[in-house]
Amino acid sequence: MHPILHERRRLIPFRTGLLPQIFTDTLVIGSGVGGLRAAIGAAAHGEVILVTKADAPTSNTAWAQGGIAAALARGDSAEAHALDTIATGAGLCDEEVVRTVVGQGAERMREVLRWGMRLDTDADGEPVMGLEGGHSAARIVHADGDATGRELVRCLIDRVRTNERVRLFERCFALDLLMPTESPGSPCMGAITHHPRYGLQVIWAKATILASGGSGVLWRETTNPRVATADGLAMAFRAGASLSDMAFMQFHPTTLYLAGSSRALISEAVRGEGAHLVDRSGRRFMLDQHERGELAPRDVVSRAIVKQVARDGGSHVWLDARHVAGFSERFPSITQTLEDFGLDPASDLIPVQPAAHYMVGGVRTDACGRTDVPGLYAVGEAACSGLHGANRLASNSLLEGLVFGAIAGEAAQEMTGAGPGGTGANNGWGVSPARAPVTINSDIPPSDRGELDLADVLSSLRSAMWRNVGVERTGAKLRDAAEMVAFWARYSLDKVFDDPAGWETQNMLLVGALVARAALWREESRGCHARTDFPDPDDRFRAHDVWNRASDAPTLIGVDGAGAQAVAAV
Repeated sequence: MHPILHERRRLIPFRTGLLPQIFTDTLVIGSGVGGLRAAIGAAAHGEVILVTKADAPTSNTAWAQGGIAAALARGDSAEAHALDTIATGAGLCDEEVVRTVVGQGAERMREVLRWGMRLDTDADGEPVMGLEGGHSAARIVHADGDATGRELVRCLIDRVRTNERVRLFERCFALDLLMPTESPGSPCMGAITHHPRYGLQVIWAKATILASGGSGVLWRETTNPRVATADGLAMAFRAGASLSDMAFMQFHPTTLYLAGSSRALISEAVRGEGAHLVDRSGRRFMLDQHERGELAPRDVVSRAIVKQVARDGGSHVWLDARHVAGFSERFPSITQTLEDFGLDPASDLIPVQPAAHYMVGGVRTDACGRTDVPGLYAVGEAACSGLHGANRLASNSLLEGLVFGAIAGEAAQEMTGAGPGGTGANNGWGVSPARAPVTINSDIPPSDRGELDLADVLSSLRSAMWRNVGVERTGAKLRDAAEMVAFWARYSLDKVFDDPAGWETQNMLLVGALVARAALWREESRGCHARTDFPDPDDRFRAHDVWNRASDAPTLIGVDGAGAQAVAAV
């Protein structure tokens, strides 16, 4: 990895004493399910500011067509849900975390129902349970057919907006975390942000919760909204926090493929209702790949599609939903999207291909959402708690956000000084909020290197990640990707930009380099990381690889939390 990926501490130069100062107990960065639920939890013991770089409803959560997995049905159990999660995680799930999340799932679901979330119900008023890949039972609840995430966000935002202790800062870009020193153990004390109207602002916080979402925009083909640019992961890395399992990006098997159009997700629930994947001759090729056919885990389905496309010499396969009764009623949003392109699911095959969907890796946390930086927590897709292991089980992500958002929001009181056990001492607060706790100066020397066209860098980065760090990977392509990203970083990370487009590109370069490096190091195939040159899992790599600014090689942590035997870095 190029040294500049480790050296750069902040995106912009600033002096906190010259900027507007805002104070709060807990700062939450991100307005998806994890951030919203964390803000609600933290408001129980103090004042909260929630910042989000777009409008509050814009997030991966709001785009989630799939549902929420929870053992609510008669005959199902949290234990069965846990076993499905562990099996899909391919040997890297932390079982304590798995059982915490699925064990609290029913309680968190009953909570949002009390707060007004609507679910699809049957004639008796009971939630309709759907089946998705990797699940042994129908346990997926939905809202408005294929708009579960949108309804969940509506419910939680309504709850946040009516909470007098929460201030919501929309269109506010968090650039970097406030770290008083570069020494190990230095606490996080908030963040520096930029608002198009108010400019740069310093938000001092006793606890900071990263809930900034995913990284899908790193890849040319993605289901994610434009905001998913890995900002939180880059911020945390620059601040000294550890990132883990960065090789594991889950690719969703079925996105609408029409040349020149944006990629639209075709929910896994469509296959759960009986839709088939077929090749150009109409053959159901998944029957040859896995006993569950189209409902195999997502990594299996995505790789099978890539292989089938290569055999056919085309660009996609087809999803056949012509026999699915009541498709338009069950999936109204998908039906509208298809109609916009002149497709009728009752009579037409739907062209599909995989696309980057969910970042399994992220900022490493413990079972309470704590990172290894005091005062900094992480939840949701920005975090790596060990729940998903090497591959996320379908519809576990919204559940994770609800459960870990609540856990981290409550845990933050250990930093705010509110409630039992809270001292607030670890983050250096012992001053009146009338003045800043410390002075932080960020000095970035002018660069004497040449300039690259930023838009071209971004386009090239996304294409390289898709070609070389995609569904199937090889060592040669991963080395090429790492070298390309290092080159672009050399001429882009040394610059200072003054708008979100520049900051996002710099964040993606940093995280793209980490993903490529982690994928190159992991010389095995496991979960959603597939190496054609190392097609089998290897017990030497049955551990979490943990990366930080202090080293160019990972530290290994066993799935039981203990240290693992080191594997030589590539």
